[in-house]
Amino acid sequence: MHKIFISACFMGENVRYDGGHQSLLEHNLFAETIAKWKQEKRLLSGCPECLGGLPVPRDPAEIQQKNQKIITVNNTDVTESFHQGALKALDLCLKHNIKYALLKESSPSCGSHTIYDGTFSNTKISGQGVTAQLLTQHNIQVFSEKNIAELITKIDD
Repeated sequence: MHKIFISACFMGENVRYDGGHQSLLEHNLFAETIAKWKQEKRLLSGCPECLGGLPVPRDPAEIQQKNQKIITVNNTDVTESFHQGALKALDLCLKHNIKYALLKESSPSCGSHTIYDGTFSNTKISGQGVTAQLLTQHNIQVFSEKNIAELITKIDD
């Protein structure tokens, strides 16, 4: 049975920068599947940003395109915390032999196809967050809420 590393915010945990969540267990087309995976103990949830020591709530952060630093809206460099969280997420995946991750799109940690452009103008660009990028480099397939159907077809036995 395949295990999945899943963003804690998808599990209803209030870990997002704004203190909220993005639960896939409520009012989502895939809620039944997520609940089934949870019951089957396939899911290992975590928030890379919290794993990196960042508080909840915290200032919004984006990856600056010119230098790849992760800066908050108040101009604080949180790059190291994001990288530490990515390393801890990878360690968990390797420890539990996880080959799939379901992460929150557009996050500077978890975005698998899009991230914000670093200008805090609500502009999205193609790119990956630091955790998604690190997991991908270690042959862990990363999915988001945008392509969860693809993940379901890959792992449902």
